[in-house]
Amino acid sequence: MVGGELRYTEYFSARAGLTTDVEAILYDGSSAYQRITVLQSPTFGRMLLLDGAVMVTEWDEFIYHEILVHPALFLLPEPRRVLVVGGGDGGSVREILRHPSVESVDVVEVDEEVVKVAQRLLPTVASRLSDPRVRIYYQDGVQFVAEVAEAPYDAIIVDAPDPVGVAGGLFTQLFYQHCRRILRSDGILAIQSESPLHPVFRETLPRVRGMLQTLFQHVAPCWGPIPTYPTGIWTFTVASQRWHPVRDYDSTQAWERYRRLAGKLRYYTPDLHTAAFALPAFIAELLGSATSEVS
Repeated sequence: MVGGELRYTEYFSARAGLTTDVEAILYDGSSAYQRITVLQSPTFGRMLLLDGAVMVTEWDEFIYHEILVHPALFLLPEPRRVLVVGGGDGGSVREILRHPSVESVDVVEVDEEVVKVAQRLLPTVASRLSDPRVRIYYQDGVQFVAEVAEAPYDAIIVDAPDPVGVAGGLFTQLFYQHCRRILRSDGILAIQSESPLHPVFRETLPRVRGMLQTLFQHVAPCWGPIPTYPTGIWTFTVASQRWHPVRDYDSTQAWERYRRLAGKLRYYTPDLHTAAFALPAFIAELLGSATSEVS
């Protein structure tokens, strides 16, 4: 509270972070796993916080969800069965179901309360969670992928929060081994891999890439701006035994598919696809590479 006005700040370093006025607290409660808060901001619209950290804002969530999902799915000729690990807010599911070939989406979300809150207070994000093609499993993602039968999925999207607490298991070699096992031989894995500028989590990207390179033929980071996330820049990592994200990308065919998507995208385009995998020099250096070319 400042001068009688309510404000929210998320710090990622001492005296550095995101601050916004708060018009209303729409929800604030605790589940068995975490504190869940929804704020109304004059600039960012509704904001979903988990343990005080921004997960989704109506203002810029489309960037995150589009770049997490579409670079992977556009590499597949006809994605049909997709698994989302995490993603209880529903944004990744919304983007997946834009692809008309998709027949089923399994969502594994440990916290049922996140889904309920998102469906009630973030309908533009969570609206497709009620689609009949979607099945939601309320359990730990690591346990789920360990128990699934082999090779049922065309794509796995890991829409995880920061690698701490209950989410820490989603950033381990064992988890990725199970993901590879339950992917089809030509399947795709896509992961959010944190900010390359974050003082605590910047090593997540090289660690994730290193683990995936022992399991997949092609592993490539891409990146994009997420203004309300710590540092404002975010990375994602795509891995596949079959598909190289740039050399195997047919932009002419992608434009044809792009025009058939359900609804209008606001960030991802086929032209942006290749550009997203061109790494700035500082990210290439973080990865221990002298070049920004993807592997």
